[in-house]
Amino acid sequence: MIATRPADTADALEGGFTEAPIQSARAFREILEAMARPGTIRRVQGARPPEPLSVAAGVALLVLTDPTTRLHLAGRADCAEVRDWVAFHIGAPLTRAEEADFAVGTWEALHPVSRFRIGQPDYPDRSATLIVEVDRLVNHGPALTGPGIETATWLNLPETAAFRANRALFPLGFDTLFTAGDRIAGLPRSTRVEAI
Repeated sequence: MIATRPADTADALEGGFTEAPIQSARAFREILEAMARPGTIRRVQGARPPEPLSVAAGVALLVLTDPTTRLHLAGRADCAEVRDWVAFHIGAPLTRAEEADFAVGTWEALHPVSRFRIGQPDYPDRSATLIVEVDRLVNHGPALTGPGIETATWLNLPETAAFRANRALFPLGFDTLFTAGDRIAGLPRSTRVEAI
């Protein structure tokens, strides 16, 4: 008789990188490019996280989080399947929003974003990175300017007010990655967002 794993356990064991050193290096490079060139849309692959996480959100979690980074799952992302997947593939401790190093969920689920850490004057890097799941990513919407952008670019943001307020805190503030399917785009706190 062949022993089989329960379906939920089997699902948690799958969906990580199959060639971790190569896939994580490639994905890390794409994520760095996304953050260094705000508004550019990059493609990442290699992860098959459980729903409702997108491929890109799963890749970002595999690359950026580990057992030393506190993770907040917001809204529908806070489900048994995602918690089990994170526990097996990453080992990141789950925490409440106010203590998180990383958070993942839709923009609505992450609200109010003012509860996330923005760093301290002497340690601005002690802030949160938000992984925001969106329906799609396109270079249309509010204009973005600032470091890493030659003149201007555009990105379909869920709103502008929160990102303008975040920029006003610079060098403090949170950083943001937007994910949709296998696509990812970055919006660091240093980016200026046009009001609409």
